[in-house]
Amino acid sequence: MKSCLVVDDSRVVRKVIRRIVTDMGFTCTEAEDGKKAIELCEEHMPDVIVLDWNMPVMSGIEFLERLRQAENGNHPKVVFCTTENDVPHIDRAMRAGADEYIMKPFDSGVILSKFIQIGLIERPKRQQGS
Repeated sequence: MKSCLVVDDSRVVRKVIRRIVTDMGFTCTEAEDGKKAIELCEEHMPDVIVLDWNMPVMSGIEFLERLRQAENGNHPKVVFCTTENDVPHIDRAMRAGADEYIMKPFDSGVILSKFIQIGLIERPKRQQGS
């Protein structure tokens, strides 16, 4: 079973994303900031990380830069999920090693489509006669 780490300082956002990814068949852990996320990655590197930008202690971009330098830090797919939606922020995230970018607010369809785009899950096959 694939694993997901949700990193966001909002408990509500973490719970919403947890429900979406567990419904997709992922196991899920949560961190409220980048420092806690680094500690969790040192214990077990997840397959995907859904990451907020603005957090206390260590921001999402600081976490991502540190993650990509860590042993096996290139393994997880990283999807930023943030309100920072201007071109400089998106460009910086992609240069730092993000695989995709989701704007808040989001829904399960947006997360599903991004996970398909980055190869985490397969596109559902159409039923015959559809």
